[in-house]
Formats: sequence, structure tokens, C-alpha cells
Amino acid sequence: MKKALLSAACLGTVITFAQKNDSLNTQKVEEVVMTASRKKENIKEVPSSITIVGEKQIQSQLTVNSDITSILQYTVPSLGTNSGQTSNTGQTLRGRQVLVLIDGIPQSTPLRNGARDLRVIDPSAIERVEVIKGASSIYGNGADGGIINYITKRNKTNKNISGISQIGFTGQRSGGTLGIRASQLLSGKINKFDYTLSLAYERTGYMKDANKVYLSPTYSTAKMDNYNGMLKLGYDINENQRIEASYIGYSSKSDLNLGLNTGIYGVKPTIGEGEGKSLETTPQGTPRNHNIRVSYDNKNLFAGTALNVNLYYQDFKTVYGYSDTFFNGGQSNVLSKKAGARFNFDTQLWNTQNSQAEIIYGADILNDETVQKLEDSRFWTPNMNMTNIAPFLLAKIDLFKKLTIKGGLRYENIKVNVDDFNTLSVIKNNGTFTPSIPVAGGKLSYNALVGNIGLRYNIEPYINLFGSFSQAFSINELGRILRTSTSETIKNLETKPIIVNNYELGATGQVSNWMNYELTSYVSTSKLGATFVQSADRALTIKRAPEIIYGVEGFLHFTPVKWLQFGGSYSWMEGISSPDDNGNYSAKINNSRISAPKVLAYVQIKPVPEFFLGVDMLHSFQQDRFEPGANKQYTYGEGFVPDYTVFNLKLGSEINKNWKLSIGIENLFNKLYQPSIAWWSARDSEFVNAPGTRGTLILEYKF
Repeated sequence: MKKALLSAACLGTVITFAQKNDSLNTQKVEEVVMTASRKKENIKEVPSSITIVGEKQIQSQLTVNSDITSILQYTVPSLGTNSGQTSNTGQTLRGRQVLVLIDGIPQSTPLRNGARDLRVIDPSAIERVEVIKGASSIYGNGADGGIINYITKRNKTNKNISGISQIGFTGQRSGGTLGIRASQLLSGKINKFDYTLSLAYERTGYMKDANKVYLSPTYSTAKMDNYNGMLKLGYDINENQRIEASYIGYSSKSDLNLGLNTGIYGVKPTIGEGEGKSLETTPQGTPRNHNIRVSYDNKNLFAGTALNVNLYYQDFKTVYGYSDTFFNGGQSNVLSKKAGARFNFDTQLWNTQNSQAEIIYGADILNDETVQKLEDSRFWTPNMNMTNIAPFLLAKIDLFKKLTIKGGLRYENIKVNVDDFNTLSVIKNNGTFTPSIPVAGGKLSYNALVGNIGLRYNIEPYINLFGSFSQAFSINELGRILRTSTSETIKNLETKPIIVNNYELGATGQVSNWMNYELTSYVSTSKLGATFVQSADRALTIKRAPEIIYGVEGFLHFTPVKWLQFGGSYSWMEGISSPDDNGNYSAKINNSRISAPKVLAYVQIKPVPEFFLGVDMLHSFQQDRFEPGANKQYTYGEGFVPDYTVFNLKLGSEINKNWKLSIGIENLFNKLYQPSIAWWSARDSEFVNAPGTRGTLILEYKF
């Protein structure tokens, strides 16, 4: 089996990647390619831990579930389990918020984190997913816990035209759950031009639990129309210069129209019932996500220096379900527009047989306009207009083909203009009103110098040690702080940024040709974090306090014989914060950020080249970190989480060189369970069941 490995580094953060035929984790190192961090590098230069989900992994997981949040929970060890809904609330990375990108274009809305940034593209358009774990300043604001970068497909042949056509069906054991999806990929090269066209459509059916009962309609992925289109055009000016332009459009809207039957936390699940009872007037989902990018590469701008320029624009809207928490009720949305430019220079200082050195330098410019409104045009947050200018410098030295040292600096300069606005009248859980107040806007300024340093020492193939320190700078959730303002001016609010320090130590290696491994430990600290907590009236507020998060993760992969692969990963973390100014870290960060320990395991059997069988297992451990209050009720984020185990089955058969048939079964044993968020949120309305057994059949034609 052909094996590949990807690695990269920028500002001290490094990517490692190894692709394999199926399930998760890493393979034997044979070749190295880099995209996410702006610089090609060899695996022997990697000083920290990164997970890459390869194209074959994505396709294999897509056979079971096309939801990208599900694909990621089965392939990224330190990422929280998904909610099974359109929201990715709680799916943090190493206990902190993650910055999501498509080909380097920011998708997250950190000014008002709407938790819809993971589901912004169809998996059929993705070549791989690069996950940078731990605080990173590579792409600016919002990467407290790391970066998830969707790298889209590109032309890989010299043919004028080639492609992949797929049609698939999904369904459960009960009626009305049938769904359909279809995708078409076309790519080719004509002289110096190349192109890639990707189109996908999916119509999901009803979602039911193991007892054939409708799942809750809140943030439901049922009865959704999902559209995705991508066009990528490239032109090789000469052997050193290339220009590329791309457009990616995504839309996801639901017409579920089910009523809500609210359950009892820990006793009776919230379900959907009674068609035509929905109060929603606008379909839930993400009606638009437009991404436009133009890039220019020059491998030899002048002696020893290469240049990369990226210009981009994003227009995003997502719509939430009906809520009666504010006066007259309604549906809210998050609107965000981003425009940016990245300039990256790479200068070789020297390159001898035993050592080399280079510097990477440039600047990132970003304008982010974000607002949260109701569908009736009332403002829930003010208009926020952020400008971020960040010059950076990275130095890298390789010695004796064994020792790599990297160090970098980035200067963040952020200015946010906030409009005047009136807060919404909110109905508290005890039935009282919080009246609307006028809040004077103004200008907020933030700046900081953040640094990164990493070191790797390659002792032998079976043992390589690495360590790194990296920082992230963000002003996450400014909008939520503003919308709950009790002050008549923003100057009196606590809007200080989050600066995260991430420390990492690890070891990786390969034993013979049949086993490879990685073990990583990390600690991340911040003098002022941001966590949702529940106030006395059960309303959500943001706690700003010093924080420490620490954890371990690792994987093992075995290939004892050519036709058999198996392995797994484990991740564990803990987080504590200081409740006061005395520096006493006695309070635990709640479960909305600190995920339960997770084990991923897989086995793949390929007795003949034309057939494979694979089984994936996800086990989420019990989480019992808090005690209920005097009323025997848990507060938000502190609920007891029981363990659960889910198995998925995948079968594939290559009918001939052009045709392939795949079958996937999610929740193979039809286990009745609740996702973690249903327990830790400790709310009646969010106590929901997970889907029961669900099958997928996909027929593929490749030419």
C-alpha cells in the first residue's frame, strides 16, 4: 500500500501527516508535502503534534456519515465528540475554541462565536483536513485551541478531463428516513491551465433514535437540503510562477417543521412530534457561505527568495431556531463578512550538506465585520468591524540532519469599531425581564507580541523527541459580552483579549515496518480565559478568569501483515481556573470545554485488493467532575456524563477499475444513548437521544 506523510511549520507550529487507506492516525513515512503553514518541510523537522485526515479516510468515513463533525470526532483524538446537530457547541480542541479555515480562509466568527463553523463545506470537496493542535497564531484571531484547515481538492492528472461520480442513499429501519446524496468531481489540465469542479447535493431524511422516535428538531440535521459547489482555476505562468483562483459556495437549510416535546433532564428525552407545529418562519441552517480566493506563487522572486500572496473574501450567514428568551421571541442569525490578504516571503540563508537555515517573513491583513441579529432585523449584538494587521518573522535552522530549531514572532495589532446599540429585552428563567438599555459604542484596541519556538531531535527511527512553545491571541466572544451589557458604554465592560501559552512535549517513531506511534503531553495557560457559566437565575454568562488546561494523547498503528491494519488513539484532559484574584486554581473548567476522555479504535481487513471490511469504535468515558446543587440540579456545563460506546461498519468492493460500491452502517448495534452535550448541558430541552442504526449505500464511477 502506498503511504504518504505531510509535515509543515510556521511560526514554530508544525504539521505532521501520514495518509492511510482507512480509519484514523498515522502511517509509515515515505514522502513529505506541506500546505497549511506556508512551507514545505521533511518529517524529520517536525517539533510538535498535528493530525491530518487524508482523502481516503474522509471518503471512508463519509460512507458512514456525511456530517463533517462526525468524521472529525472519529479521526482527531483531542477533539470533543459531536452533538449530532448543526451546532458544534462543545466540540472544542484541547479544551479551547478552534479556528476553522477553508484553504486558509477563516470560517469561524470569533467576534460572535455561533458554533456553526465546522459544517461549512461538503466532505466530497475536501482533499484532506489539517488539524494544528494547541494555541497557534499562524492565521490570527480565534485559534486558542488550534486550527482546523479544510484543504480542497485539486487537479492531480495531465488528462484533459477526469472525474468521480457518486450517488448514495441513507436510511434507518423506520419509515420516512430515506435520504439521498450525489456528487460530481471533474478536473483536468489543458496546456498551462488546470481546473477542478466539484458539485454536491444532499437531502437528508428524518432522524430517529434507536426506538424509532423522532429526534429533537432543535438544531436538527434532518430534512435538510445541503448544496456545495467549487470551481478552482490555475495557470502556470512558467516553471517558477503560478496564479490560482477559486470559488466555494455552501448552503444548508432545513424544512423539518416538527413540534418540540420537551423532556426531563436525565429521565425523558426531548423529542420531535406533530408535523406543522414549528414556530420557525425561516429555515434553520447556513443559507450561505461564499469563499473567493486568488493566490500567486513565485518560487524565485529574487536570489534565494520565494513569494506567496493570498487574497480572499468570505460572506457567511447562519440561522438558528425559534427562541422565546427575548421579548416577542424570534429566530436569530450571525452575519459575517471577511476580506484579507497574506504576504509570505521565504529566504534561504544558507544550504550546505549538513545544515541549512532560512527565514520566513511577511504580514497578514484581515477585516472582519460580524453582527448577530434577529430575523425581524432587531440587533442582538452591535455591528463589530475588526481590522487586524500582523507582521511576522520565523527563523529555522537544521543541523546534522538530526536537530531542527525554529523560533518566530508575530505582532498582533487589532482595532474594533463597535456601533451604538440597544440591548434586547430578555426573559430570564425565573420569568422576570431584563429591560433594554442603550449602549454607547466606540473603538477598542488590542495589540501583543506573541512568540513560538520548537525543537526536534531525531535520535533513531524508533525514537524522535520534540518540544514546542506556542502562543495564540484572540478576542473571542466579544459579541456575547456586548449583548448582555448592563453598562451604558462599552468602555466599562471586560473585553480584554485571550492570550494562550501552549507547552508541548512528545515522542514519535517507527518500529520496523509494522508499528508506529506518537505520545504527546501538553499544558496551556491563559491569564484571562472565557467560559460559559450559569448565573443564579440559570441564564448563561461568560466567566473571565485565569486558566490551566493539561492533557495527554497518543496513538498506535499496526500493520503486521499486508492485508491487516489496526490501531487506536487515546486522549485525556483536565482544566482548572482561578475563581478570584488570589491565584488559587481551585475551580474546574466545566464540561462544555473539557471533553470526557476518548478512545478511538479501528481494524481494517483487505483479504483481496478488490474488497475491504472495516470497523471503527468510539468510546467516550464517564465524566463525573461536579456535584449537583442544593436543589439536586446540575448547572450548565457541569452535568454528570455517562460513558457510551458506538461501533460503525464499512464495506467496500471494487467491481472493476471504474466502479466501486460502498456500504456503511452507523451505530451498528442500534445502541440507545445520548451524546455528551445532552448530559453536561443539564437542560431539559437539550436532553436528546443520538440517532439509532443508520445505513448508507454509495455507488461510485471513476474515469
